[in-house]
Amino acid sequence: MAGTVIYQAHPAMFRAHPFWFILSVLLIAAFGIGILILIYWYIQTRATALTVTDSDLMYERGILSKERTSVSINHVRSVNVVQSFVNRILGVGTIQISTAGDEPEFTIADMPDPHVIREAIAKAQEMREDRN
Repeated sequence: MAGTVIYQAHPAMFRAHPFWFILSVLLIAAFGIGILILIYWYIQTRATALTVTDSDLMYERGILSKERTSVSINHVRSVNVVQSFVNRILGVGTIQISTAGDEPEFTIADMPDPHVIREAIAKAQEMREDRN
């Protein structure tokens, strides 16, 4: 990945699923299994990242084995934000990045502040155009 990092984020835990978060915390007192659920969930969210640079958009998943999808910022045609009513209140959403085709190149759920991500991608595209 080359370039200046404009934005980087991981999926949200509590804001995306507050009911499951509270239930997991309650299960800590009940059986101790809640701590295992929270640790697994935390590792899963930290193992997923979206990075916007002035030249690329990178989606990375995985702990031991990594899956990386990188798209040139020039090829991003649309950024769709999908939010339910509850998602809007909690400030999370699903980001869909599309290039030339009809289907999204990749989709990332539970991202915090999805409109900030869309603005960061637009800023990166503007920076790229200014250099050319």
